[in-house]
Amino acid sequence: MTHQSLFILKLVAALGCGLVAGVFFAFSTFVMSALARLQPAQGIVAMQSINITAINPLFMLALFGTAAVCLFLTIAVVLKWHQPGAAYLLTGSLLYLVGSILVTIAFNVPLNDALATVQPDSTDGAHVWANYLTNWTFWNHVRTIAALAAAGVFTIASTAVRQ
Repeated sequence: MTHQSLFILKLVAALGCGLVAGVFFAFSTFVMSALARLQPAQGIVAMQSINITAINPLFMLALFGTAAVCLFLTIAVVLKWHQPGAAYLLTGSLLYLVGSILVTIAFNVPLNDALATVQPDSTDGAHVWANYLTNWTFWNHVRTIAALAAAGVFTIASTAVRQ
């Protein structure tokens, strides 16, 4: 891999992680708070709609395209560990892959799936919603911090001078 192509991959990883962190940050700082202020049935309906519309090509490209770049960088780093900045690339990649993608798959998606099956105006729906607000938001904070930290690490790796 050439120095220029590695720089481009680091830049794409930094920008992708930053973009995804921004989406997660918005949910952590005001979207979930706004939804929590609604009546449970209204909050459920709104979040069910958000969860459906979030599955779109642009957001999926940002979320999983960044993951693909991170996976590629992880493999490249393992094969050439001796190169300067390898630890930054591995750290950034693992932060994003574990802290954003794995957390999404293991925690946020199952909570979304559970919310999708409830009747918004039911007693069960209100209980699921209360649990959802607490747990989904906690795991979203984790995703936000991980993606932002990964963006920072990739930025450092992009600007590091080769020795």
